[in-house]
Amino acid sequence: MIPSKYLALFLQLDVLIIKHKRMKRICFSLIVTGLLFISTAAFSQVTKVPQIAKDNFAKQYPKAENVDWDNDVVHVTVQFDQAGERLTAEYSNKGIWKSTQKDIAYEKLPTAVVDGFKKSKYADREVTDTKMIYYPADVIQYRVKVEKNDIEKKYVWFDENGRLIRESITL
Repeated sequence: MIPSKYLALFLQLDVLIIKHKRMKRICFSLIVTGLLFISTAAFSQVTKVPQIAKDNFAKQYPKAENVDWDNDVVHVTVQFDQAGERLTAEYSNKGIWKSTQKDIAYEKLPTAVVDGFKKSKYADREVTDTKMIYYPADVIQYRVKVEKNDIEKKYVWFDENGRLIRESITL
């Protein structure tokens, strides 16, 4: 169900005089995108969290507090507090642990990771976020979000030795 205040906004757009076909298309696209966003937000958790994921989480993080679950069908995400830190763990919908991440200040990154970043092609970009990510088999990676401007934003991952592993575009 779409809240009435959003419907009123969309109806007000109808009142505007739009002179060009291109503007009409843009407005229509914005309206459709807005409706999709609203409906997605309203129904984001469509299934229950699998019990196997809850059980595996409880074994892995027995001292977790303030636990918040989210199941988006593809994977299960759980945010929780442990030892004074906010962490986010991800499980498959079959309950298999995929990763856990936590915020880490850029200044607290290992020296090898900072050196690797400074030697990378992204060294001139602004660092806006850093995460420490734990994966199965005791693998640790560091994700650094960098921005060149409001449009060019990327995640870059480094291993513990400061080697650039991969990169991806982000919003």
